[in-house]
Amino acid sequence: MQLNISGHHLEITDPIRAYVVNKIGRLERHYDHITNVRVVLSVDKLVQRAEATVHAHGTELFASADDADLYAAIDALSSKLDRQVLKHKEKTADHRTRAV
Repeated sequence: MQLNISGHHLEITDPIRAYVVNKIGRLERHYDHITNVRVVLSVDKLVQRAEATVHAHGTELFASADDADLYAAIDALSSKLDRQVLKHKEKTADHRTRAV
């Protein structure tokens, strides 16, 4: 999985980068076919925003989260993406039973 992290009106420090890598890296536990993730962190006055686009096999997932704290926004983003990835995995799974 390739992970691109960029900041808009924000410098990406090593602790922020490590936190994002840790949180977004958990997506691979649920779905192995994730190829690319692009994360954009931005600051607008009092609102911290985290956005991510996940390119997976057969789909592109997008989520964004706003909060007063950047780490809380990253947590919310991670949970939203986690739900979307699980839903996509469930859709693509073959549910037909095989007759023996």
